Order: sequence, then structure tokens, then C-alpha cells
Amino acid sequence: MLVLRTCLSYASSLGSVHKENAEMLPPLSFVLGGAASGKSRFAENLIVNSGLPSVYVATARAWDDETKDRISIHKDRRGQQWTTIEAPFDIATPLSATPDRAAILLDCATMWLTNQMMENADMSAAQQAFVDACLACPAPLVVVSNEVGQGIVPENAMARAFREAQGRLNIALAENADLAVQVVAGLPNVLKGQLP
Repeated sequence: MLVLRTCLSYASSLGSVHKENAEMLPPLSFVLGGAASGKSRFAENLIVNSGLPSVYVATARAWDDETKDRISIHKDRRGQQWTTIEAPFDIATPLSATPDRAAILLDCATMWLTNQMMENADMSAAQQAFVDACLACPAPLVVVSNEVGQGIVPENAMARAFREAQGRLNIALAENADLAVQVVAGLPNVLKGQLP
């Protein structure tokens, strides 16, 4: 919580110029794409270009060396200007505590949903809680998620259940988002709203 308090202190010290920039980013943006599509980089640029203090809510857990390496790549790319909050399960607390004079990137809904499934959570209740937390966030929020429905039908029941749950979460996020963007090969395709 020290990181969160530092972020709160920094954001509260900013002048009204940042309040004007906050209007450039809609309350909820949804960035969807396949693996290695450039969705995270695009979402990061949305946050950085807002001119607001950048807060990164990380949902991944470092299960193995490959995941650790991927997390390191993302951290290195973002650099020091980001405040990072790790939230593999509870996103409501950091989202509700971040002041409206910051901009938040939550990366990603897919890893968060994976964590829920691995803990045998009630998926329907978890999905609703996720959407509710996003809608209650006082700061501009950009949520990254994976498109998992364009490949082959998974061979095992757990993977099929996850694909269905992720699809439902993506639909709910897109429905509630002010801006929805699909990223393909690094290129944004605006599905809903307007880019800032």
C-alpha cells in the first residue's frame, strides 16, 4: 500500500492542467487483441499520451521463468514514470483508491480471469465484480484483454470453459466501455467511440 499512497500523494499535488488532460481519455477504454498483437504497447501509449501520472495495475502472477521474463520485458518497456500495483485477485481496492488525476492501465483481464479460475472462483460473480470495479474507478481506466475466440476449439474442458468465460467478460467490458479498440499486428481498429 506504500506504492499506492505514494501515487495518491503525487497525483494530489498536481495542478488543474492534468484535470483538462483527463477529459481526453474516456472513463473506460477497452483494448482487445490476440497474443503478441501489440495491444499492451498501444494501451500504454494511450496512458502516456494523456499526460497524466501513469498507474499500472498488474494482474499476472509469475508462475515460471517464461512468465517472469515476460513481466520483466513489460516493466523495462514502461520505465520509471509508471507506478505499479500488483493486483492478481483484488482489483477493486487499487482502482477505487487511485485519484481522478491519474490514468490507470489494467493489464490484463485475461490473466486476472486465469487467476480466478485457478482458485475455483465463481466465474460469473468474479466477472461481475470485475466490471463493477472498472465502472466505479474514479480515474480514466484502460483495460487490456485477450481475444481468445478466433482460434480452434480447445481440446480440453477447462480450456473450453475458460474461453467461454473470457468471451463473456470481453463482451461485458466492450458493452460498458466508452472506447473499444481491437489491435491487430500493432494496428488499432476502433470498434466503439473515438480515440483521444
